[in-house]
Amino acid sequence: MSEQITRSQLSFTRRFGENETHILTAEAVDFLSELVMRFTPQRNRLMTERVAVQRKIDGGILPNFISETDSIKKSQWTIRGIPEDLKDRRVEITGPVERKMVINALNANVKVFMADFEDSLAPDWQKVIEGQINLRDAVNGTISYTNESGKIYQLKPDPAILICRVRGLHLPEKHVTWQGEAIPGSLFDFALYFFHNYRALLAKGSGPYFYLPKMQSYHEADWWSQVFSFAEDYAGLSRGTIKATVLIETLPAVFQMDEILYHLRDHIVGLNCGRWDYIFSYIKTLKNHSDRVLPDRQSVTMTQPFLSAYSRLLIKTCHRRGAFAMGGMAAFIPSKDVKRNEWVLNKVRTDKELEATNGHDGTWIAHPGLADTVLEVFDKALGSRSNQLDVLREDDADITAAQLLEPCSGERTEEGMRANIRVAVQYIEAWISGNGCVPIYGLMEDAATAEISRTSIWQWIHHGKTLSDGQLVTKPLFRRMLNEEMLVIQQELGEQRFSAGRFTQAATLMEKITTQDELIDFLTLPGYQLLA
Repeated sequence: MSEQITRSQLSFTRRFGENETHILTAEAVDFLSELVMRFTPQRNRLMTERVAVQRKIDGGILPNFISETDSIKKSQWTIRGIPEDLKDRRVEITGPVERKMVINALNANVKVFMADFEDSLAPDWQKVIEGQINLRDAVNGTISYTNESGKIYQLKPDPAILICRVRGLHLPEKHVTWQGEAIPGSLFDFALYFFHNYRALLAKGSGPYFYLPKMQSYHEADWWSQVFSFAEDYAGLSRGTIKATVLIETLPAVFQMDEILYHLRDHIVGLNCGRWDYIFSYIKTLKNHSDRVLPDRQSVTMTQPFLSAYSRLLIKTCHRRGAFAMGGMAAFIPSKDVKRNEWVLNKVRTDKELEATNGHDGTWIAHPGLADTVLEVFDKALGSRSNQLDVLREDDADITAAQLLEPCSGERTEEGMRANIRVAVQYIEAWISGNGCVPIYGLMEDAATAEISRTSIWQWIHHGKTLSDGQLVTKPLFRRMLNEEMLVIQQELGEQRFSAGRFTQAATLMEKITTQDELIDFLTLPGYQLLA
């Protein structure tokens, strides 16, 4: 076959091997092609709208609730409903769509597995295609995996419910083009998962369920609603068959939660506190506002007033509309060291008790070893209930824009800055090498945590902030620390791993995105250029 294969209206730049022929069938590509032609122009307009909104904020106008949608906020309505198998989501595990991970996650002591094409997957072509095959096999119950030493992994009876997280609207799929432009990665992921699995999912009493990331406005929610409705009509399914949970992980979106629920009311089942991305978005959105610079990443916990307000507002808004309010990610990894593990489990327990007490219906973990601890917390909070939809928080005072934007207390330390550099460089190196989910210093890091690390330093430089020891944060200081921390990484990992990796490229990218005058929106965009 030629390097440029044209199917329907789409051009593919990769040769079709056996995996591609299973996933990119003529019928599936026809469906994808329809979605791309119908919905890409509006998606492009939505991206332009994001830029216009950000320009206003950069110019000094702070985000706020929208008065022209008061009729939506003030009237009584609820979402269409929640399918039976999604009514109990007390613990959800997340991870990339790699074969062994899919099996282990579906077998974990959790209710839901969110299979991720987004922040925990570096989307090289092979991984994206294999991910679709892995999910298809999981849905069909035929998935198995044999490791190098011959150990076989298979699904247990009654695995967790599967939800697929597609890429954000900003991410392209560069290996497929339409009219000379890369198509939206979100449509690629959605189309193929939906097309290959909706029949088998419905036949076993489940359905095509999705997580939607990085949403910034109700206009984007409306776009997704149109995509879902078109797909349902295309497949001859009744309205509301496709269900979605939206991550509220951008600062603009927190001011439009009612509107997002309303515009997706036929398809939505809940909102999720994507806390790490939300912190990143707080930095990025308010990047020009010197009075809202965040401290060390370790200080920015859910007990900070601006994050506590976000969690409580999300619960109140969702439950009023009959939708779930999902809690955020516990990024800790269990440790083989007994004392360290006890500390980890106590940290996780405290965090999840706060979420359960606030009224969240469930929460996220990144490692199966946390499942029992977190399940215990939510079992205790829920009692005989499947969720906390009855926790309406009606007596809460209204949460204001000022509370959601409140500056955050805490120190900026040299140690914190150096840790940010080491985390970001190691994550970028893993990502451009094809691995989007990486254990670093006892935390499961994905793109969101690396984004916080690099944007924090950018913001400290941009506003001429000082560290707690009085050092002015400048580009030369950052470059010196970057060089020093590269030696630390080399020592920690060993010469062999360091030399075999792509650390020089990672450091170059880290230096570029941290010191240039304009903040790059997502490190995954320049990173994608370095990915196969």
